[in-house]
Amino acid sequence: MSNDLLAAGVISWLIAAGLALTGRATFFSRFILGIGGVALLVLVVTTLPEGSTCVHTPLGIGVSGSDFCFSPDALWLLGFGLPGAIFAARLGTPARHQATWLFGVAASLIGALGVFGLQDAVSFLVAWEIMSLGGAIMILGEDLAPEKGRPVLFMLGLLEAGSVALILAFLLLAQQTGSLSFSDFAAAARAMPEAEQLFVGLLLLIGFGAKLGLLPFYEWFPGAYAAGSGATGALLSGVVLNAAFFGLSRALTEWLPVNHALPVSIPGIFIVAIGVLSAILSALYAFQQEDWRELLSFSSAENASIAVCLLGAALMFRQDGLIDLAGLAWTVALLHLAGHALAKGAMFLAADGVYRVVGDYMLVQRGILARSSWIFGLGALFAAMSLAAMPPQAGFVSEWYLFQVFFQGFHLSSLASRMTAALAGAGLALTVAIAFAIFIKLFGIGLLGRAERSVPAIPITTSVAVGALGSLVLVLAAGMPIWLTHLAPLSATFDSDAPSKMADGWLLVPLTAKFAFISPSKLVIVMPILALLPITLLLLSVRRRPRVVPVWYGGRDQNPQRAATTALTFSNALRTFYSFIYRPIIETERESPQDSNGKPYFTRRLVFTHDVAPIFGPYLFAPLEKLVISLAARLRLIQSGHLNFYLSLIGALLVIILLLVLF
Repeated sequence: MSNDLLAAGVISWLIAAGLALTGRATFFSRFILGIGGVALLVLVVTTLPEGSTCVHTPLGIGVSGSDFCFSPDALWLLGFGLPGAIFAARLGTPARHQATWLFGVAASLIGALGVFGLQDAVSFLVAWEIMSLGGAIMILGEDLAPEKGRPVLFMLGLLEAGSVALILAFLLLAQQTGSLSFSDFAAAARAMPEAEQLFVGLLLLIGFGAKLGLLPFYEWFPGAYAAGSGATGALLSGVVLNAAFFGLSRALTEWLPVNHALPVSIPGIFIVAIGVLSAILSALYAFQQEDWRELLSFSSAENASIAVCLLGAALMFRQDGLIDLAGLAWTVALLHLAGHALAKGAMFLAADGVYRVVGDYMLVQRGILARSSWIFGLGALFAAMSLAAMPPQAGFVSEWYLFQVFFQGFHLSSLASRMTAALAGAGLALTVAIAFAIFIKLFGIGLLGRAERSVPAIPITTSVAVGALGSLVLVLAAGMPIWLTHLAPLSATFDSDAPSKMADGWLLVPLTAKFAFISPSKLVIVMPILALLPITLLLLSVRRRPRVVPVWYGGRDQNPQRAATTALTFSNALRTFYSFIYRPIIETERESPQDSNGKPYFTRRLVFTHDVAPIFGPYLFAPLEKLVISLAARLRLIQSGHLNFYLSLIGALLVIILLLVLF
């Protein structure tokens, strides 16, 4: 049955892609995309917690085809990425032309499916490239940004750099055994010298980190996401991001061996350090954004970095033989990405709802929530609470487990590992605090405020999608004790039964109830009961007539809209405090009347612009861009247009090939 559902999903997406190419049947294309997603979602539900059996696909790149199967962790990550993708495909992009976007959606989903299931390097790389190209097609097909080409080119450039790193890593692994099958890569890595193992690990981190948004690659996120719609962001931050993490985790946990000759896990420490720095920088820059998509894109990079930190912690624990703690860290990473995919899908679709009613994605108080359905409000609230790590949502549960993992660092044997765990805990605490402020800003400024009469309500279809995804976040958290008892195969990579030890009745525990515990299931019951007290006080206060006085506007005209809190005023204090990181840019232009002789006493127009400077752009990417342009200008000489010159190049190449064969 699972193979039938897989075939139904893939065929549905292929048909949807074909319909999208016609440019007309966009409604049917969206419908069929959703049907394919539902078929695969049923496959995930019926197959978990076990993995699927491998099937041989004749469509592989090799002569003999390729094997295709899902491991339990692949099914978990795919399953939680699919709901956001289904709703995004069903709602479509708010852009006028949807055909190109729908083709990109189908390509991206098919590529992600291949990343999750293909078992050889060549087919995997083809699927990886299709997934990347699908994302670019989605953005280019929407026409929501005046200069969409440059951010997409920047994105593809960094992703291709990552792809080159993956190709080199796969070639080095295949060289040892002569096989491109993933099942032989573990033996290939064991046959390598230690230095070469570390180099391959670095290449894998670069390759997958380019799509995950690890530093310095997170700088393509805001430009690319802001050139597309929220539906595109829901796909990129859900299925695509989860697929990239699955690729990295499989490579580091299954292929690279444990080097017991070393007292510490060098890859683990390095990955934790990169993850923490990426999370801090992504959170800091997310807090300064004034566009829904840019803020949420940086938040996606931050959450991916947190999952990478947990992956590094799992490697450190495995190095010391602490198998259960390694399984704990690994399971928490999967829980974190599950909650993130649902919540981020809800918030990106909420951003599209805002665009549909006001025409832009800017964070401005317009009172949108007051004029929209309560379903939309609850869904957006639950999603924002989860991303802000507020109880009892899934984000709170996973980040509570996150700190429990690093608190267990005192079990590590080496001082370097213990210091890494302690410093990582401090850095992640800063990240979580900033993330809390980020989503207070997003929800408070983006959705609350005085209701404007000119602003219509969010469409009911968007409200239902946001409400459903937000409710799934709460269901994931409330049912966590039940889910964990059935997820033992998720940590089979570490030969651990950690998930079953993470729940004690209705309590969630970090392997033992003697260390710490929480119960999101009970919080779901207790928190509404505790809310009865302030509700009662509010009802009692209604009997008294409230005192009404004029609002003081600081001597200015009474204009509630101009006096409202803006995205800049909310985040400017942190911008000032961390100015050594942000390096804020402030520009003011004054336009005076022509008869004022250039004197600034009378100002006709004042233009104020502000921004924060990127860290890696001016010092890393800009010099590389200049180098590539310079090399391209010199290599243009080869394209002379003379046939004799081209024939001589081909002849020289043939001579070189013959010499290589002979000698």
